[in-house]
Amino acid sequence: MENQPKIAILGGTGALGSGLAKRWVQAGFPVIVGSRTAEKAQEAANALTPAAGGPAPTGMSNYDAAKAADVVVLTVPFSNHDAILDEIKDIVEGKIVVDAVVPLVPPKVAVVQLPPEGSAGMIAHNKIGDKARVVSAFQNVGANKLQAEGPIACDILVTGNDVESRKTVIALIEPIGMRGIDAGAIANAAAAEAMTSLLIGINKRYKVDCAGIQITGING
Repeated sequence: MENQPKIAILGGTGALGSGLAKRWVQAGFPVIVGSRTAEKAQEAANALTPAAGGPAPTGMSNYDAAKAADVVVLTVPFSNHDAILDEIKDIVEGKIVVDAVVPLVPPKVAVVQLPPEGSAGMIAHNKIGDKARVVSAFQNVGANKLQAEGPIACDILVTGNDVESRKTVIALIEPIGMRGIDAGAIANAAAAEAMTSLLIGINKRYKVDCAGIQITGING
């Protein structure tokens, strides 16, 4: 597919990152899988099957992946969030950085425990928002659902202070089987990140796998 943005997924060998990588690769996007080592990243990229006629995914270190991409997606654990932001802050100028990180604090991951800044998205905005266009998304979709085939009955809340960047990220969501919802400014990322802990608790109490959310009253 021509004129598609090149997407780097940092932490792309993890459950969420590899699920997003799989979906974007199958949708024909050029994808770079990022990991701490290029070898591990390339191994994960080799396991992905591209769309017919689509570009083959590649694997790089997180730093090199961020440097080579147009859109950078963070799917690292919250414990590594600050470190990855510090690592890439000087090479993402002008790029869209999609923060999919959730501030889960083990062992009570079903309890909302947002950081003093309000959210991981706000932390990213404060750290690199003067260079990159930070957008928060993908906190409420289960990795198992991304790994499966077909559409996913889950809406993706997309927040960020730049309207056009939100639109760009929403346009990347529909091709991978979900609907993106413009949820406003980056401060609102706190709501999506808090919802993750609620959904984890719902999964446990109702004995379901990967509960999600859908916004009613919007056509399309």
